[in-house]
Amino acid sequence: MRILDMREGILKACALYFKAQIEKHRINVENLLRNSVGVAEHPDIMDTIEKEIDMIADYDDKLVVLNKYFSINNEDKEVING
Repeated sequence: MRILDMREGILKACALYFKAQIEKHRINVENLLRNSVGVAEHPDIMDTIEKEIDMIADYDDKLVVLNKYFSINNEDKEVING
């Protein structure tokens, strides 16, 4: 396996993982909002939803950074100059 192929595979895997985590936590929030049984297991529903949203924000931030600073197609990306 060539280095560039491995690099591309790793970047794609990271992007897919981040997107899957976002979807998992989004579904958790939807479930808490729509399913009264789920609410009974979480007495502080607002805190639980906030934690799920924090996780979405964390993975969304990671996806933004991945797309901003790393390229799958080896095109130039933003470079930070000191």
